[in-house]
Amino acid sequence: MSLINKSHPEEFVLGFADCPWLELPLFIILLVTYPTAMIGNIAIILVSTLDPCLHSPMYFFLSNLSFLDMCYTTSIVPQMLTNLGGSIKTISYMKCVVQLYFFHTMGGTECVLLALMSFDRYMAICKPLHYTLIMNRRTCLLLVSTVWLTGISYAVSEATVTLQLPLCGHNKMDHLVCEIPVLIKTACGEKETNELALSVVCIFLLAVPLCLILASYACIGHAVFKIKSSEGRKKAFGTCSSHLIVVLLFYGPAISMYLQPPSSITKDQPKFMALFYGVVTPTLNPFIYTLRNKDVKGALVNLFRNIFMSK
Repeated sequence: MSLINKSHPEEFVLGFADCPWLELPLFIILLVTYPTAMIGNIAIILVSTLDPCLHSPMYFFLSNLSFLDMCYTTSIVPQMLTNLGGSIKTISYMKCVVQLYFFHTMGGTECVLLALMSFDRYMAICKPLHYTLIMNRRTCLLLVSTVWLTGISYAVSEATVTLQLPLCGHNKMDHLVCEIPVLIKTACGEKETNELALSVVCIFLLAVPLCLILASYACIGHAVFKIKSSEGRKKAFGTCSSHLIVVLLFYGPAISMYLQPPSSITKDQPKFMALFYGVVTPTLNPFIYTLRNKDVKGALVNLFRNIFMSK
């Protein structure tokens, strides 16, 4: 199977065709949220790497999530800013292909990484005596490598199959990014097989991890109520509630977008869903984890203090 569809158009038309008045406000919002997301996630990576107190599996996975979110937003926001802020509302076919692979690699990886982070919290709270033995550095590296390989495999397989669909000269996607469900909807001819394949794969990438996360937190909740120390309960709830908020922010829009046939997706749904799990969630993640975590807040204060003292 060839990677590129030979009958593809030279470029795709993106943007808000029916609501051009939305473009300027959205451009300004992205101009603020993108640097905020980058700075916040870089700060998480720095403190997780530099502070010895944060050299644990939980912060190792958190720094991976921050790196992933940086790549996630970078795969779509610069092109969004170019289209929303300029007169040209197009993206070349090759740029669309690259964006398609990167965007879905990050999305698929985040689905599994959030499940892995919930498993880490389950082991730490429900199996504390076995935690350090099981979640050693080698195991963490192996798990993270598996997570990234899963995301890459999903993107390569689904995007490559989607790119083979005939487009019949259609080059208006009425969307802000190149996304698999929207490309399937834009395509012509028989595409029921693609819709079915996408639904089956997304069940394993969205529904199964979400069920595992909810099961983990059911066990965690049961274990937390058994903790006698009120301070211990408060700390466990603070850490786990942060992760649960991130899970709901990411999985809610993703499920509404990917666990339904592309043909039934409403006109404006893809735009706002992509903005939510591709921009809003990566921007909020650093704040959610820092505002509810004393260790990260303390590490950030120490980092900035050291920076200013060195100057």
